[in-house]
Amino acid sequence: MRKPQIDYAAVFHALPGMVALLTPGLVYVDANEDFTRLAGRTREQLLGRYIFDVFPENPNDPAATGMRETRASMLRVVATGERDTMALLRYDIEDPGRPGHWVEHFWSPVNAPVVGPDGRVVLIVHRVEEITELIRARGGTGSDSSRARVLEAELYTRARELQEVNERLRGAHAREREVALALQEAMLPAPMPVGHHRAAVRYRPAVSALNVCGDWYDLVDLPGDRIAVAVGDVVGHGLGAACVMGQLRSALSAAARVTVGPAQALEALGLYACHVDGAESTTVVKAFIDWDTHTLTYSSAGHPPPALLHPDGTVIFLDQATDPPLGARPEHVPRPQASMAFAGGATLVMYTDGLIERRDEDIDVGLARLADSLIRHGKAHPEALADALLADLLPATGDTDDTALVIIRL
Repeated sequence: MRKPQIDYAAVFHALPGMVALLTPGLVYVDANEDFTRLAGRTREQLLGRYIFDVFPENPNDPAATGMRETRASMLRVVATGERDTMALLRYDIEDPGRPGHWVEHFWSPVNAPVVGPDGRVVLIVHRVEEITELIRARGGTGSDSSRARVLEAELYTRARELQEVNERLRGAHAREREVALALQEAMLPAPMPVGHHRAAVRYRPAVSALNVCGDWYDLVDLPGDRIAVAVGDVVGHGLGAACVMGQLRSALSAAARVTVGPAQALEALGLYACHVDGAESTTVVKAFIDWDTHTLTYSSAGHPPPALLHPDGTVIFLDQATDPPLGARPEHVPRPQASMAFAGGATLVMYTDGLIERRDEDIDVGLARLADSLIRHGKAHPEALADALLADLLPATGDTDDTALVIIRL
């Protein structure tokens, strides 16, 4: 597919609302069609001219401050390289068809920098909302109505400033999301073969900037034809959750190598979690798979139950060794574990709650949806099965929570 060719000059001139470009010396270099129309000036009257030669202050109003405030805002943008949102401004304009006749205008300006390769401001984007008609439509005559009009205009400006703050917060959250996801990706193990067995892993972040990170998976090779698999979910989100996730994943991975079973590995992780801020209430499920004995041993700390698809197409959920999340008990208590035999060709599915849980339904509905999808797609290769489960189970509007998924063909 060819990349569309965009005429940015045409886009600029078609922008809704008044937009002009000025040099750091406050000289017009361009203005869009709405600007020339609403300001009552042609491009020839604007381009190459100093802004306040085109729009001087009203000499008949000694209290006018529009020119001084606009110049201060623009120079602030040049000096700081940051956007500046001005308060509501009354700035009268001389009628070009009636020299000496000044027309009252109310403007709501925003000035933003365009930065060059050297980091210096090379242009000022001057965007203006013309709200004169809005204020006149709500106003009347006399001093009281005039004050009411100004007050209403000030409220309008405050609303715009709040909108600007919200936009900046969204930008900050987006940047945090990018950093958190990069950290999450760096700490999650890359997909790896598990001996001669087929497996697939997936991590899908939430669409919300504030709901990313905290879910993880881990696969550890053990002596003999054995592996340890884990999936976990830290309660928090963002950078903090990603850091906690990394610590817990590493600790559990180490514990799996020196303990005799998943329950003992979770006990060791629980003791470690007591000394990690933000680790309380983390859920995790751990499974040891032994192909020599065709035995699956598992233990869960408050986590949704893994699903096991038998070769005959039946699905069971491994919920016979479930205990509270990490840090939920004030003192150490041994955790339970359960074992069961599996037949060759069975499929183990471990996941976090983002795959099955929805706020408006019982968890059993999500588990049934998972079982149904497994039955329909279970014969596929684990990689194709992982994609099918995500397509079937995640909301079409985007994930509202993280999802980690591990699939192993037994």
